[in-house]
Amino acid sequence: MPVLPTGLDPDLLRAFIYVAEEQNFTRAGARVGRTQAAISMQMRKLEEMLGKTLLKRGRGEGIELTPHGQYLLDRARELLVLNDSIWSAFQAPDISGKVRLGTPDDYALQFLPEALRLFADTHPAVEVEVVCLPSTELMSRLKAGQLDLSLISEGHEAKNWPAVELIRGPLAWITSTRFSPHKLSPLPLALAEHDCIWRREALRGLNEAGRPYRIAYVSGSATGSVVPVLAGLAITCGIPNNLPAGTRPLAPGEDDLPKLPDFSVLMLKGKTPTQPVTDRLAEHIEAAARREAQAAGWRG
Repeated sequence: MPVLPTGLDPDLLRAFIYVAEEQNFTRAGARVGRTQAAISMQMRKLEEMLGKTLLKRGRGEGIELTPHGQYLLDRARELLVLNDSIWSAFQAPDISGKVRLGTPDDYALQFLPEALRLFADTHPAVEVEVVCLPSTELMSRLKAGQLDLSLISEGHEAKNWPAVELIRGPLAWITSTRFSPHKLSPLPLALAEHDCIWRREALRGLNEAGRPYRIAYVSGSATGSVVPVLAGLAITCGIPNNLPAGTRPLAPGEDDLPKLPDFSVLMLKGKTPTQPVTDRLAEHIEAAARREAQAAGWRG
């Protein structure tokens, strides 16, 4: 008779995640209503179950993860999202309602397909309205109470508005695979409208590098900026992975183009989000973004 593997207690994994986030047993315990001693005991039990040291316990310093601990952290988060989704589905299978989700169009393609699929599995009666707009307009709608949840680019968030960083990675110049608009002078650009952070950073870099350019195309969406790139008429800047066929990211320093800064994708909730379905959808999006970051080698 085969020996079945030992199951991991979700409560142990949840406590482990809190310890990793807080780097402190006492603060982690406060999040689950347990004492420092109880949390410490849970961590020792988890280490004994796995047969590996997960935490570095220093004196006077925060707790750090070992390589085994870091490996477990990423997978424990994914497992708990699935665990909580299954639990929610059976506890409240008839939840209905509507979640108004805002996102720029390129983020929608990047992060939402998997998240929406998992959310639909556990909340089949909930309607999700997806609104694709530039980050500035999405922030305005959040302020006006017209969205429950939104993804936006860093730099467009309102001051003191709580935000979760989903992913952080490098921006890249994007060119055509068939044509070489990046070799032209002045450099033809396809960019977003004036209030876009990425546009400002791209132009700042070119100005500082003394690279002649001209703004050839302007669009309110990432898709609109990619069309001239596909035609070989301009280059743009954007997220360097999951690009449309016919485009590619330029390597850092290729053709003496200036390095672009890192970018962050933020997730913000509205002032009066629909609960609890908004929280559940946010959890799925956060988990999907974390997997995307891990695959790309970015921070998430």
